[in-house]
Amino acid sequence: MSKLRLRAKIIFLTAVTTLFLTAATAFSQSPTPFSINNSPLPAPTGFVNDYAGVIDPATKQQLETKIKQFRDSTNPPVELAVAVVHTTGERPIFDYSLAVARGWKIGSKEDDNPSALLFIAIDDRKYYTQVSKDLEDELPDALVGSLQRQYLVPEFRKGNYSKGISDTIDAYIQTINQRTSGGPAPTPAAGTDEDQRDSGSLFSIFCCLVVIGVILLIVLTRSRKPSSNDRNRWGGGGGFGGGTSALPWIIGGILGSGGGTGGSSSSDWGGSSGGWGGFGGGGDFGGGGAGGDW
Repeated sequence: MSKLRLRAKIIFLTAVTTLFLTAATAFSQSPTPFSINNSPLPAPTGFVNDYAGVIDPATKQQLETKIKQFRDSTNPPVELAVAVVHTTGERPIFDYSLAVARGWKIGSKEDDNPSALLFIAIDDRKYYTQVSKDLEDELPDALVGSLQRQYLVPEFRKGNYSKGISDTIDAYIQTINQRTSGGPAPTPAAGTDEDQRDSGSLFSIFCCLVVIGVILLIVLTRSRKPSSNDRNRWGGGGGFGGGTSALPWIIGGILGSGGGTGGSSSSDWGGSSGGWGGFGGGGDFGGGGAGGDW
């Protein structure tokens, strides 16, 4: 009986020790308590941080370059950011995204530090844009919600996450530029490139008709043999260097200038965002913004 009791004691002590060590290990590995001022996500590696893997590499690079150029071209610098996760768990997306925006310290350290974070939880099918206190005049809550419903929601419902995010950032940039003085030309929002090309084509046709009318008028009024003075004035026999021989060059030049709205688009988004050095150290977010689901 003594041996049985000894074995029972050993088994009991072993079980108690195992339970104690398991509990201690679980306690030591428990996550840090949630704080609205500390990001639950790792440190950012760029302006766009996709933890769900839904943004294609080309779009991600375009967004990085676009956001950096926008920040560098605005005064005070406006710092935008994108974060995409699978889920926020049991945490409301408002609290989670606000903690990320503050914890990452998006925006500059200056007193005037406008900034915004577009935050998306793919599996939860929810989104929220946190807007800093110094950007709320340019991006008021109602307008932010409207832009997201116009540009983000329709594409997300089709599974086009990259386009939805890119179009929404474009809309934010365009809106901020339009509502502030002295900013660079607005970035075209979705669907405006075609309108610009149509306007450019109509303008080119109009200019061509004007040029043709002027040349015909010159030809008709100068049908007589040109004098030496006329040749000297126009640089040779006949108006515009020999009748209408310059017409194709004139028309070509007008067409080139009229249709040049998209001529450098490929170079605008090329290259690397270059030397990521972290956000500016602001994080002055007071809960402004808007969100929803799709």
